[in-house]
Amino acid sequence: MSVAQAQPQSPLELIFAAQTFVPLLSGALFWPAQNALLVADLHLEKMSSFAKSRQFFPPYDTKATLAKLERDLSETGATRVFSLGDSFHRDEGTTTLQIHDRALIAEFVAHYDWVWIAGNHDPSAHDLGGHCCDELSMDGLMLSHEPDANIAQQIAGHLHPGARIRINGRSTKRPCFVFDHDRLIMPSYGVSTGNLNVLKPAFRPVMNKENMRVFAIGRDQIYPVATKYLVNG
Repeated sequence: MSVAQAQPQSPLELIFAAQTFVPLLSGALFWPAQNALLVADLHLEKMSSFAKSRQFFPPYDTKATLAKLERDLSETGATRVFSLGDSFHRDEGTTTLQIHDRALIAEFVAHYDWVWIAGNHDPSAHDLGGHCCDELSMDGLMLSHEPDANIAQQIAGHLHPGARIRINGRSTKRPCFVFDHDRLIMPSYGVSTGNLNVLKPAFRPVMNKENMRVFAIGRDQIYPVATKYLVNG
């Protein structure tokens, strides 16, 4: 089944907390009013982290994720970047970067107004440049890593939302943006990350199902999906 059956809307804008955003196929969110790119859960150096337990995977995920980010910056013309936590798969991931990856990050933070928000995987500040903080208040919005039911008008990551969509007896699962009146949860941006069904219990404390909206990331377009088409699994 193609997600195209979920009634595409193009061009697509996401309105949250009286602000207009443009969701991208990459999983990033462009904020025109701030000329900013928002990304969550890059999980850089995830593959290299497995070497500690003698599980050896090709360490190319960081390069691929940074290349995707470079394309988004070029295509949107953003001048600011807000990375909403778990930018690295672990704190010490900042020390295992390959030379070309470290050089590209250095170029990023030199040319863009860059904010690294702490995540549960990478809570400590680092010396890669940019500004490190626990959370950031911006234009009435709170940019955080973990969704928190006690914070209104929040944009967060952490849960890696995905939508299983069932239409006419066929189903597919896609990463997605999910939001209600109080919270917007972004999909994971890293190429080595998965996603969690938005109907799972982890979303219940922080997402009002009655007001929940889902924008699924298709192959070529982002689609609003009615909640009646969402299934577990």
